[in-house]
Amino acid sequence: MDPRVIVHFMFQRKWYRNFLMKGFHLVVLLAAGPGIRDTQCGFKMFTRAAARKLFTNIRLKRWCFDVELVYLCKWFRIPIIEISVNWSEIPGSKVNPLSIPNMLWEIGLMSVGYRTGMWKIST
Repeated sequence: MDPRVIVHFMFQRKWYRNFLMKGFHLVVLLAAGPGIRDTQCGFKMFTRAAARKLFTNIRLKRWCFDVELVYLCKWFRIPIIEISVNWSEIPGSKVNPLSIPNMLWEIGLMSVGYRTGMWKIST
């Protein structure tokens, strides 16, 4: 085989991953509002000014910090550009259904924190 040839196998996403993804997108839509198709997958890049505003206000450090970033971008009216990528499922991927309650907890906490004013946003 020619060493310059790269073989790339494309896998279809499993049904339960699609189900979990659609459910999570619905929860994100309810918590952070419309406008973003996917908060979890991909690379995030920020200007220095945007990063300062966002990361000085962020409270979630684990599962759903991406959702909070989207919420804060909307709050500060920082434009978000989404660029689609082709999904390639890697065997042995680490999606764990037991993490779902943690994600729901964090999104609920974020939603209640901001909507009640318990979490203040410094400008």
